[in-house]
Amino acid sequence: MRILRVIASMNPEHGGPCQGIRNSIPALQQLGVENEVVCFDSPNAGYLGMDGFAIHAIGPAKGPYAYCAALQPWLIENFARFDAVIIHGLWLYNSYGTYKAWKAFKKNNSKFPKLFVMPHGMLDPYFQKAKERRVKAIRNWIFWKLFENKVVNMSSGVLFTCQEELLLARQPFTPYSPNAELNVGYGIPNPVAFSQEMLTAFYEKCPQVANKPYIVFLSRIHPKKGVDLLISAYNSLYKNNKTIPALVIAGPGLDTDYGKQLKATAGDNIYFPGMLGGNSKWGAFYGSEAFILPSHQENFGIAVVEAMAAGKAVIISDQVNIWREIKDGKGGIIVKDTQEGALSGLEQWVNLTPDQKTAMGVNAQNTYKKFFSIEQAALNLKTIFEQQING
Repeated sequence: MRILRVIASMNPEHGGPCQGIRNSIPALQQLGVENEVVCFDSPNAGYLGMDGFAIHAIGPAKGPYAYCAALQPWLIENFARFDAVIIHGLWLYNSYGTYKAWKAFKKNNSKFPKLFVMPHGMLDPYFQKAKERRVKAIRNWIFWKLFENKVVNMSSGVLFTCQEELLLARQPFTPYSPNAELNVGYGIPNPVAFSQEMLTAFYEKCPQVANKPYIVFLSRIHPKKGVDLLISAYNSLYKNNKTIPALVIAGPGLDTDYGKQLKATAGDNIYFPGMLGGNSKWGAFYGSEAFILPSHQENFGIAVVEAMAAGKAVIISDQVNIWREIKDGKGGIIVKDTQEGALSGLEQWVNLTPDQKTAMGVNAQNTYKKFFSIEQAALNLKTIFEQQING
């Protein structure tokens, strides 16, 4: 089986969907499923050549819609090589542009690949309700009426990372009637075993917490992630308790207006090492007491699962779609996506005994193995695609 992934960008700094692709392809290769990716990055992009699978960079794209004139000709020429095509994400040209090319290809070819859409949480009602997204919500509604409804409803099926995402996707738009709603799951590879080099790499990025207890936030520095709530909650708690673990806020986005504002409001014992990757990322996880993410919306949360895989308890909001599995597995603390919720999560954590913290970390790792291993997710996808293609 050969699968083509179509995504606007595979730049590792964008995280999310492109990291999910990087996680799943090696596991699928072990099952005999070959994958290629086409994206709108420049052929000169610095990250190219670092992955063990083919990435066809046919950009750069133009404008906020990421229009790429090379997409449809490339697809028409290459569709016949694949059994299935997955559109990753909505609202950009890779979505409707791929559907339009697929529709044209079907008219002239009796054999054509199945077309699937993986929204990666982009059909979550949050994006249509959040006050700060009013303009984008209107844009999405217009896009839906004009063409995205065709992509979702006329493709072979829609792929979801968990049951919660599948259910939420039914709410914000009409008409919504996919040919198939498929919960294929999601996962990450087993983490690299801990080594001292990981801590060394992290401490080089964040020397202030060397050999000190800390809680880590690792994600994009963006309003959706609730970082402002976290900082306010931490400042409040630290004011009355100077012995609590430090707070490390790691990720890209510090150079944005929002990031600069966060740094200006952060009090003592909060540190910003920037984007972490490789050894420094895993050093941040392994060296931490716990991971925290009070996000307003999180379709899956790769960083959440990475922390769990490293044996760390997680403190997350109930807007992270995998919160039920974590709660049932007793692998973390679940709170509301408010400042009070973030404060409650921090307070609950610091009031646990060392043995309770250790036990919660063990539970988190067991929950990862049960629900979120990449091997299980790859097998799910392969099985479902075989049924769809052969059925």
